[in-house]
Amino acid sequence: MIDINLLRDDVIGVANLLKKRGFDLDTEAFSELEASRKKIQVRTQELQEIRNENSKKIGMEKAKGSNTDSLMKLVSETSSELKALEVELSELQEKINDFLLLIPNIPHPSVPDGITDEDNIVVRECGTKKIFDFKVSDHVDVGKFLGLDFDLGTKLSGSRFVVMRGGIAKLHRAISQFMLDIQVNEHGYEECYTPFLVNTESLIGTGQLPKFAEDLFVTKRGNDESDLYLIPTGEVPLTNLVSNSIQEEQHLPLKFTALTPCFRSEAGSYGKDTRGMIRQHQFEKVEMVQISHPDNSYEVLDEMVKHAENILSKLNLPYRVVELCKGDMGFGAAKTYDLEVWIPSQNMYREISSVSNCESFQARRMKARFKDSDKKNTLLHTLNGSGLAVGRTLVAILENNQREDGSVTIPKVLSVYMDGEKILKLPK
Repeated sequence: MIDINLLRDDVIGVANLLKKRGFDLDTEAFSELEASRKKIQVRTQELQEIRNENSKKIGMEKAKGSNTDSLMKLVSETSSELKALEVELSELQEKINDFLLLIPNIPHPSVPDGITDEDNIVVRECGTKKIFDFKVSDHVDVGKFLGLDFDLGTKLSGSRFVVMRGGIAKLHRAISQFMLDIQVNEHGYEECYTPFLVNTESLIGTGQLPKFAEDLFVTKRGNDESDLYLIPTGEVPLTNLVSNSIQEEQHLPLKFTALTPCFRSEAGSYGKDTRGMIRQHQFEKVEMVQISHPDNSYEVLDEMVKHAENILSKLNLPYRVVELCKGDMGFGAAKTYDLEVWIPSQNMYREISSVSNCESFQARRMKARFKDSDKKNTLLHTLNGSGLAVGRTLVAILENNQREDGSVTIPKVLSVYMDGEKILKLPK
C-alpha cells in the first residue's frame, strides 16, 4: 500500500508516476473521498468544541443553582451527532482503505520507462549456450521416456498438472534439496517450514488480495470458519512472518527461505504455454525473502539477484539478468530484476526467477515495523525472489543437458543428491 500522504500532498504527481506503469489512478474519486473525510472531521471538531463548551456551562450553571435541562439536552444531541459521525467516518475510512489496496507500488526512479517486456533492459548474459549436433527436443519429449507424464496429470487433475516418476522425480527432488542447501549454507538464509494454506489477511499483506483473487485457489470449509487460500508463492507466508510486529534494528536484515508448493489458477493465461511445465497450476519453488532496513534495501536487492544467479552458475545453465521496465513489474514491486534461463527448444530465454524490492509497500499493509535508533517505529522494507523455480529448472536441465540417445547428463552438483548418478538414462 502506498503512503496516503503522498496522495494528499500531490495526487496528480502520484497519478503521473503510476501512469508510467500502466495504471490509471482515479484522482477524482480520491479527491471526493478526501473532501468527505475532511468535512466530517471538521464538523466533528466543531461539535466537540460545542459539547466541551456546553459541558463547562452546565457545571457553572449548576454551581449557581440554575436549571440546566436545556444545556444538557443540547449536549446529549451533540453527543448523538458525534456518534453518528464516528460511524460515518469509520465507513468512509474503510472505503479509502479499499481504494488504496488496489493501487500498485510507485516505481523507483531508477526503473526504466516502458509498458511491455519488450521495453525491459538486459543487464548481462552469462554462461555458454550449447551447440547440439543433433535435433533438439523439448522437455516434454525428452522427459516422456524418463518419467515425465502429463497424461497422468490430466487424468488425475486436469490440464496443467504433471506426474513425475522414477529418475525424473528423483532429479526434481535433488534440485530442490540442492537449492535449499545453497541458500542456507552459502547465502545465510534461515530455512523455514510454513503453512501452505493462508488466511485472507496474509494475502492482503503481500498484495495478492484483493486485486488478484481470480488467480488464487480457495478452500471451502464446512463450518463457520473463514476460507483459506492455497499459497501462490512462498513469499506470502515468509513475508508475513513479520506482520503486525516490531523488529529490533540490530537483527536486520532477516533472511528466510523455504521450499513450498505454489498454486496458481493462471487466470487470463488461456492458450499460453499449454505444452509442458512452463506454466502449471501446481509447482515447487525455493523462495528467498529478506526483511531489510530502508537505508540499504537496494544493496540487499543486488545481493539477492546474485544469490539466484549462483544457483544457475553452479548448474552450468546459460542465463541472463533483465531489469524490468515500469509497466512489466509486479503489483507490489518498486524495482525488479528477472533471471531468464536459456531454453534450447524455444531458442529463447524464459523467466526462472523474479527478484523484487517492495520497499515499504507490503510492510504498510502488514503493519511490519522496526524500532530505529531514535526509538521510533518505522516501516520495514521487504524483498522477495525465487531461488529458484524448481520445475522450470528441471525443464532447463532436461533441454540443455539432453543427449542424442535420449538420456540426460546430470549436473555435477546434483550427482551427490542422486546417489552418484551422472546420467539420467532411459529404463531398459
